[in-house]
Amino acid sequence: MNTTVRNAPAPAAVTARSYKSAYRNGLTASLKEHALAYLFLAPSIVIFGLFLLYPLVKSVYLSFFLTDPRGNIAAYVGLDNFRQLLGSAQFWNSLEVTGKFVLLTVPGGLVLGLIMAALAHSRLRGMRLFQFIFSLPLAVSVSTSAVIWMMLFHPTLGMFNYFLDLAGLPAVQWLTDSRWALISISVMTIWMNSGFNFIVLLSGLQGIPEDMYDSAKVDGAGPIRTFIRIILPLLSPTLFFLLIVSVIGSFQAFGQMHILTKGGPAGSTEVFVYSIYKEAFVNYQFGTGSAMAIILFLLILALTLIQFTILEKKVHYQ
Repeated sequence: MNTTVRNAPAPAAVTARSYKSAYRNGLTASLKEHALAYLFLAPSIVIFGLFLLYPLVKSVYLSFFLTDPRGNIAAYVGLDNFRQLLGSAQFWNSLEVTGKFVLLTVPGGLVLGLIMAALAHSRLRGMRLFQFIFSLPLAVSVSTSAVIWMMLFHPTLGMFNYFLDLAGLPAVQWLTDSRWALISISVMTIWMNSGFNFIVLLSGLQGIPEDMYDSAKVDGAGPIRTFIRIILPLLSPTLFFLLIVSVIGSFQAFGQMHILTKGGPAGSTEVFVYSIYKEAFVNYQFGTGSAMAIILFLLILALTLIQFTILEKKVHYQ
């Protein structure tokens, strides 16, 4: 009996071994969990690295060089590509056109989406059909939309000039007149963006509790006052999100210009991304094109930070 008591480990030693064993088991389980997480993330990391990170790094690298038509490095020029751009009238024209395009499409798209969402938010009979119709532009590709609107803008066969003729007004060269080309493409872009804006804003409206509307009615608030004092503040996070996304999307617009006008007439629809395309893949100046891409990236980054710094203070989070 006394021998058994002498050979038994001390309680402190047993506690230390149990602690070490539990620590090792916990560490092993944690490592397995992290390994499994990285295994599932691996495809996304590879795609991000190949299609986003690598082109960004490559563009920064090429912006300091001159390249031959095959894209091979010809000479190191430092910041000369950027200096050449800042002295180019085409560069400033594309910036101006892009600014006008953003000012035309972003507010127009948000207002149209808000109007459609407010109309579809009512519980009238048959409203599901209108919700489906309002969402349709989201399902139409840029190329298909461009073909549809090209027919509408046609100077002799298009519907717009037909209605102008009925009203006794002269026909408009929607895509070949420099005064109308950017407006025409902006109208098409607003229609294209309206489907996404409508769905997001309708979701935002449906997220507002019905109690808010009932309280406003009890207090005697009319529809306009209810919209300004209740709906808009509660909808401000959704509007802020759409504003950020719409500004970025407008700066990156390309397909509709390429199909409808190819930047013309006289550069009136040559937005910044189309200038990058021309410089890199038409003129084969990959160095200058990369420098323009870097400037576009910095411009969008600066505008996004400004919006978050100034406008987010006006957003009402519940």
